[in-house]
Amino acid sequence: MDVKEKKYGEIEIEKAELEPWPNPNPERDYVIEITFPEFTCLCPRSGYPDFATIKIRYIPDKYIVELKSLKLWLNKFRNRYISHEAATNEIYKALYDLLKPRFLEVIGDFHPRGNVHTVVKVRSDGKYE
Repeated sequence: MDVKEKKYGEIEIEKAELEPWPNPNPERDYVIEITFPEFTCLCPRSGYPDFATIKIRYIPDKYIVELKSLKLWLNKFRNRYISHEAATNEIYKALYDLLKPRFLEVIGDFHPRGNVHTVVKVRSDGKYE
């Protein structure tokens, strides 16, 4: 019987946790923008893959997110059955709870499927266009 061994990347993704780092400039406001163009998850109804660009924009307070931990943690969604709305809100909540930033916005820009394009925005200030 051929037993598939997990690759090192699969192991890293499986154990991934978001990691806060001290903000090197907590005395001033500045904006951090992160784009993750290869986000994937699975449609909870059909099982088809959903692809998105996740955009994160925040003004840090005491902490910033360590980028490798964010990349690996976002890759944990790739085999999960989760809606666009739930995924975007879960990413927002995890980052907000971890970092407690002065401002946070997470945008899930999901690629069209079946002629439908979905963009989900979550912001800490509640100001939407």
